[in-house]
Amino acid sequence: MGCNLFKFCSGLRVLGYFMILLVAAIVAMSYYAVVVITWGPRLLLGGSDSALSLSIVLVFHILLVLLMWSYFRVVFEDPGSVPENWKPLEENLEGGAGSSLANDYVAPGTSDSIWPSGEIFERPPTVGYCSRCQNGKPPRCHHCSICQRCVLKMDHHCIWVVNCVGAHNYKFFLLFLFYTFLETTLDCIVLLPKFINFFSEAKNGSVSPGNLAATFLAFVLNLAFALSLLGFIIMNTSLLLSNTTSVELC
Repeated sequence: MGCNLFKFCSGLRVLGYFMILLVAAIVAMSYYAVVVITWGPRLLLGGSDSALSLSIVLVFHILLVLLMWSYFRVVFEDPGSVPENWKPLEENLEGGAGSSLANDYVAPGTSDSIWPSGEIFERPPTVGYCSRCQNGKPPRCHHCSICQRCVLKMDHHCIWVVNCVGAHNYKFFLLFLFYTFLETTLDCIVLLPKFINFFSEAKNGSVSPGNLAATFLAFVLNLAFALSLLGFIIMNTSLLLSNTTSVELC
């Protein structure tokens, strides 16, 4: 009796819960470095320093609220499930399209020979059958080996949110990327003066070692996340404009 290796993929969900704790730790460290250590105390100085600090702290909290709102929407929103015993509508099977709807596979090299040359046809969406879910599989639907279910218009399974990104939560995933990029970029900008003076302050002993370490680590982590998120935003924007998912791209 063969062993289904896909069942072991569901164990990766445990890793996702640690990633949630990691996200919470990074947010807490960034908050401590930006608000508590760097700009929060300047609110009491008065004048232009107080106004600048108030603006930075206000924007920081607005982006933080938007970031956390979009993050939890991605985590708890159902990406899109296929109803039990799903079948395509009967009108989709009219006009001789039943044969193409019944099969989700086209042999390599046969796609060009199906249609006469010089003519353009709108091919009906293909409908398949998932042997693991024992259910019909709508167009652009894929089975996630980690969630152990089919997801509508599945983009990918994200371990950072312990959930699939699909038809119903893709919008919140894009918002999460965008707000996180803005937040990490803001953190890098406002922590840059502290980072530049890191070694001089460490040598003079004017700041406690714990605050120095928190500021240094927060800057490095936010810089790394900002650069990586920029690449993700460019890639997902390109996919969005072409109406393509990451699964379809691969």
